[in-house]
Amino acid sequence: MTELFTVRTPGEAWQLFINHFQPTVRTERVATSDALDRVLAEAPIAPQDLPDFERSTVDGYAVNAADTYGASATLPAFLDVIGEVPMGQASTLTLAVGHAALVHTGGMIPAGANAVVMIENTQRVDANSIEVLKPVADGENVIHIGEDIRIGTNVLPAGRPLRPQDLGGLLALGITDVTVAIPPRVAILSTGDEVIPPDQQPQPGQIRDINSYTLAALTRRAGGLPISHGIIPDNRTALEETARRAHADAEIVVLSAGSSVSYRDMSVDVIDTLGEPGVLVHGVSVKPGKPTILAVAGGKAVFGLPGNPVSAMVIFDLFITPTIRLLLGATAPPQQQLQAKLARNVASTTGREDYVQVRLERRDDGLWAVPVFGKSNLIYTLVNAEGVVKVSLDSNGIRAGEWVTVSLH
Repeated sequence: MTELFTVRTPGEAWQLFINHFQPTVRTERVATSDALDRVLAEAPIAPQDLPDFERSTVDGYAVNAADTYGASATLPAFLDVIGEVPMGQASTLTLAVGHAALVHTGGMIPAGANAVVMIENTQRVDANSIEVLKPVADGENVIHIGEDIRIGTNVLPAGRPLRPQDLGGLLALGITDVTVAIPPRVAILSTGDEVIPPDQQPQPGQIRDINSYTLAALTRRAGGLPISHGIIPDNRTALEETARRAHADAEIVVLSAGSSVSYRDMSVDVIDTLGEPGVLVHGVSVKPGKPTILAVAGGKAVFGLPGNPVSAMVIFDLFITPTIRLLLGATAPPQQQLQAKLARNVASTTGREDYVQVRLERRDDGLWAVPVFGKSNLIYTLVNAEGVVKVSLDSNGIRAGEWVTVSLH
């Protein structure tokens, strides 16, 4: 076990952790239609061109573009209509010089045609002929074979969370099942004699359990599967037994409220019983969230989070969310961020990252980030916030009026 109480920067803590953590991505095959938000474990290969026939993008007449050159409203081109291409069927028509065929949006382009004149740029002369009032270029209003995607190409990269449009693209190619990562199981342990379930009325000195539910929600948002192990009393034997079960059942174990000064020795000792190398980091230079534990035990990730809800959520985003991504083989999604002016001075200490909760306020002169100041054990500090501003390690703070990056919750 490494020496405890050595406070490390977030970057140092994460590097030390991943030096010892070797994630394994578990996979399964699922129906594409059921794969929304699942992470691709293998890159699908296009089994065909898309489209695999030339099709029209408009309602109109398939033509040879050269037959329309120079056409205008005052000097139209006259073309013979030799038939109509039925939707959902292969065209049996072949156009010669001076011919046209009626086509509909998505319909197949007949042989001999290389463009489509929009129907509003034509005028019927009789049942068998039209006037073309505007010329078209070769390829105009036509989707060509393989224009969307070519056979044999990677459709989507591995590590991609599947969006609704991705499902559509896969099914358009006939890819009806995909290999995806199995969500990692995240065991959540809430500790403390003072903690009670939310449906109970607190007695003096008691508080309702918040972290089990907020951490479970964060787990789902990150792509993991939360497993609640309930509330564990401040008892070494009870904590050891529950932690051992959680470690056996999950890829990640999260202890909440077990890393503060009053309770940290028990948490550190219990985590170290779960396997080698044990506790790697105890103390991270962030506010809120300094008394954080990072460990690897028997190849599994273990974290000890402060009990204060603001601290727990900040640390979850810093360390547990990226750990879940590692176990999913997922690329980091672009975080939703925006720029705003800071409404009030924010003080900080050099050598420590601060995470300041803010709400957004639209004013006549633009968007402002208004700090939501509050102690880290107050859940409504988070409820009233819409995002967070990071104050970097080498900063003494940020002055009011400066532009800041707000990471949205």
